[in-house]
Amino acid sequence: MSTRSEPRAPAALELIGVRKHFGDVQAVRGIDLRIEPGEIVAFLGPNGAGKTTTIDMMLGLSVPSAGTIHVYGLDPLDAVRQGLVSAVMQSGGLLKDLTVAETVAYTAHLFVSARPVEEVIERAGISSIADRLVAKCSGGEQQRLRFAMALLPDPDLLLLDEPTQGMDVEGRRAFWRAIRHDAEAGRTIVFATHYLDEADAYADRVVLIRQGEIVADGSAAEVKALASGRSVRATLIDANEAALRALPGVEHVEVHANNIMLHCGDSDAVARYLLTETDAKDIEITARALEDAFVALTSAQRSTQDSALHSDEVLR
Repeated sequence: MSTRSEPRAPAALELIGVRKHFGDVQAVRGIDLRIEPGEIVAFLGPNGAGKTTTIDMMLGLSVPSAGTIHVYGLDPLDAVRQGLVSAVMQSGGLLKDLTVAETVAYTAHLFVSARPVEEVIERAGISSIADRLVAKCSGGEQQRLRFAMALLPDPDLLLLDEPTQGMDVEGRRAFWRAIRHDAEAGRTIVFATHYLDEADAYADRVVLIRQGEIVADGSAAEVKALASGRSVRATLIDANEAALRALPGVEHVEVHANNIMLHCGDSDAVARYLLTETDAKDIEITARALEDAFVALTSAQRSTQDSALHSDEVLR
């Protein structure tokens, strides 16, 4: 019997030692990342972290200064040409004097093989506005139009940059239902978003990037666990904010009218104080949210060089 191991299937997306610089600006400082087929991965970071620069390289729109990127074992541009990867970007790419249906039909002609126009329009939830001019569509409707366009080549990997920007709550929920359905069918999803509740609710895996480097990679629960401590909420009339701040282990206090929130390392001690020394009621103790982990892991002081570069346009 042969003892050779079976060759490992190619990753949906693999980055090895990827760096990108623009002159002296180090946008991406060495990213190693492997994403398997069928995963839904949230790619998160503050403005200027290098997210969009990295996504551009994943799409072949930009070439790494160092390192390699493969999409299903191929160069990103080759993967795009073969229809293996598609993207929904934040803005652009729409002709305002065409209707929604005309836009999708026009885009379909750019592919050797494309899914039926009516099918992707329905999949994106925009059948009711198919005859509407793009110029008359809301921001959320235009995002769903971009989603329909991205579905045309039936890609194996879908990259989403702020995909639900401008959508209302119901639109966001419908969008993510469609994304979850696609992932269950085997499509790989990588998305960047400022809606951290979406990352928490829909991602199988969360990758946090800061200053061009990955600082956390795991499930939402694992990433949240990296932000130690808990939050204590309560209703307290005439709260003594100074006294609350002086409690051992309290890191941050928020007071809004009669509602208080304390971020702390020892929630038991804080709850005991509120119960015995104050008239607080409706006390709740909760674990840190993904937002807390995001802030804790991505808010480290930038270097003097980074602070002086005003790099929001370059380090997107």
